[in-house]
Amino acid sequence: MTNDIKVFTGTSNKNLSDEICLSLGLPIGQASISRFNDGEVYVQILENVRGEDVFVIQSTCRPVDRSLMELLVMIDAFKRASARRITAVLPYFGYARQDRKDKPRVPISAKLVADILSTAGATRALTMDLHVPQIQGFFDIPVDHLFAGPVLIQYLQDLGLPDLTIVSPDAGGTERARAFAKKLNTTLAVIDKRRVGPNEAEVVNIIGEVAGKNVVIVDDLVDTAGTLVKSADALVGQGAKNVYACCTHPVLSGLAINRITDSNLTELLVTNTIPLLPEAEECKKIKVLSVAGLLGQAIKSIHEESSVSSLFI
Repeated sequence: MTNDIKVFTGTSNKNLSDEICLSLGLPIGQASISRFNDGEVYVQILENVRGEDVFVIQSTCRPVDRSLMELLVMIDAFKRASARRITAVLPYFGYARQDRKDKPRVPISAKLVADILSTAGATRALTMDLHVPQIQGFFDIPVDHLFAGPVLIQYLQDLGLPDLTIVSPDAGGTERARAFAKKLNTTLAVIDKRRVGPNEAEVVNIIGEVAGKNVVIVDDLVDTAGTLVKSADALVGQGAKNVYACCTHPVLSGLAINRITDSNLTELLVTNTIPLLPEAEECKKIKVLSVAGLLGQAIKSIHEESSVSSLFI
């Protein structure tokens, strides 16, 4: 690594940032992030970044608006400090689920966030497992879109589960699940569900053979876990032996932990794009895998202007 690269972090996921910098053999850049009494964020960069290739790591996770505003202020600080290039590294891109107008008079918030990142001064974005890949088109700057699939698939391969079937939790996630099934050389099933309200869905049918199988539900994120638990119940009802699930982003809000603990799930695999709350860390059914190596390799490739395609699933 050359000496004209600097990596900084916000406060939303410092542990992941530490791991990324460890994988790169770089120290975390020095910056002061504080808040006024009314909650306003204040940022000061404590080292020279003029002409540097700057990477700012910040998951826009809970508290979402606070994390996002902190990232924007940091980017603006680097822009005004004359950084040569500013890459926003978003392991988790908040607002990604608001990617279309599915009702009258609603915003497309994912597009809005993409716009304000560019306006703040980001010249490139690096993110992982967007809710839908088309969000890349919302940005007017280059976007490198990574997948946690290699990390999750390696873990599943090491488990060596017999009679394995990969399950997509809905029709929209079929492409993601198919990629897992192809890498694991196994079969695919799809859950047909109907969404009856925000964070609430009803399982209608299971397309594919799951009886007598060990099944793995593959999704991009788990929020309240209501749909995930219902899917697990439906799969067990259809004769599945063991139900595993894996997702990249453990949002895990509301009653998610209680639902997972009391569910038919054998294990839920997640990554560290979002730090777990203490109660989630205590849940024995949740296994956390690190994507720091993937993100570190991507940062190195972007800095060296080399291809990142080898990191894709």
